[in-house]
Amino acid sequence: MVIMGVSGTGKTAAGRQVAALLKVAFIDGDDLHSPANKAKMHAGIPLNDADRIPWLRSIAVELARTPPPLVACSALKRSYRDLLRATAPSTFFIHLDGPASVITEHLAKRSHEFMSPTLLQSQLATLEPLEPDEAHMIVSIEQPLTEVCRTIVDRLPHHFAALTRPSPTLDDEDA
Repeated sequence: MVIMGVSGTGKTAAGRQVAALLKVAFIDGDDLHSPANKAKMHAGIPLNDADRIPWLRSIAVELARTPPPLVACSALKRSYRDLLRATAPSTFFIHLDGPASVITEHLAKRSHEFMSPTLLQSQLATLEPLEPDEAHMIVSIEQPLTEVCRTIVDRLPHHFAALTRPSPTLDDEDA
């Protein structure tokens, strides 16, 4: 599974909690970026496809592991998602989505190692909606993080949902 969306949607926070609920490993795709990619983003320079392809290949390798982890990855374009599915064909995408105003609020509340908030507009412009033939769900981030996580676990297809059910003791924190 890939928890996807633009920067500031809560991929890492939700990914960690959902992975804990499902008792699967979690990998933050940001940790797999090269130092050069991190430097570009820190400088407010959007990554291009040539920058992203090696990063996406490393994520695809992780998704192909047994058992597969839950990975946080922007997966903004169909071609990026196709690249991931080429190595891990059964990849399921969980798109965290919301209005730019909510995402901007999230970005203002956090500190990120290298992702500049100025890149939000380029990410929104790059984002290609998931298509009907892509296994996915879309979850609104206009709710508390605990509700985002519960929604994800509750709506997972039956072959994923059988892993576990949400815990009533899920910590509440802002996304």
